[in-house]
Amino acid sequence: MNSNELIKIGSNFLKKNNIKSYMIDAEVLLSSISGQSRENLLISDFKVNPIQIKSFNNMISKRAKSKEPIAYLLKKKEFWTNKLNVSSDVLIPRPETEILVENLIMYYKDKNPFILDIGTGSGCIIISLLQELKKSKGIAIDISKKTLKIAKINSKLNGTFNRIKFVNLSISKFNSFKFDLIVSNPPYISRSELKNLDEGIKFFEPKIALDGGNDGLDVMRKVIYKSRKILKINGMLALEIGTGQYKKVSQILKLNKFREKILIKDYKDNIRCIFSTLNHY
Repeated sequence: MNSNELIKIGSNFLKKNNIKSYMIDAEVLLSSISGQSRENLLISDFKVNPIQIKSFNNMISKRAKSKEPIAYLLKKKEFWTNKLNVSSDVLIPRPETEILVENLIMYYKDKNPFILDIGTGSGCIIISLLQELKKSKGIAIDISKKTLKIAKINSKLNGTFNRIKFVNLSISKFNSFKFDLIVSNPPYISRSELKNLDEGIKFFEPKIALDGGNDGLDVMRKVIYKSRKILKINGMLALEIGTGQYKKVSQILKLNKFREKILIKDYKDNIRCIFSTLNHY
């Protein structure tokens, strides 16, 4: 069987089982199993061997029945220019977070900021930043030991391990050093929204990485409050926020003496990232 036909069969099966990302999922699965890039899948139609077909069909069936995300089935996820290991202990890196990374890289081009990544998860943010900012170093903190284990593996795989110190600690207890850049993609889903998430997110991704409390901003408040104390003069706090949260987060920033510097929108024209500096009087 050829690749185009296999993708068509697999994507149709996923679609019938209410998988919204049916086409992308089928392509990613076949790409992983065949060793061909997704780009190559789109421009060529190659022969798939029987072993690969069997593996593909098994993965498609599991995805359709369990709703387990593709990244967890494959135990990996591409982010920025990296291939990252993932497990159910870490949040799957999102394209929206690549927007945060991209804009920070442009802002800090030819500079070497000392970076703190709060709630590092898979390590996707700080690893991507340090790959581009060759002279920078940083600290990555997370309250989960299992999560940090994955982040350490990813930093080794992507050549940044020697420039990152990993710390198993909550942000409220972290008091060491002062930073040029503090970056965080904290949990920002409200309790009411958690109930309505897709099954693949709700039943498989770690709740601790999603649950932002009653209004979705419990952890955000802690990050902003702590950043006020450990950010250098002229340093920057870069936050990823949820859809519709800008006004509330903006108020929290102002209460903590932050001044918004850059607002960045996502692909759906929602304000997704806020870059802020401290007001010094």
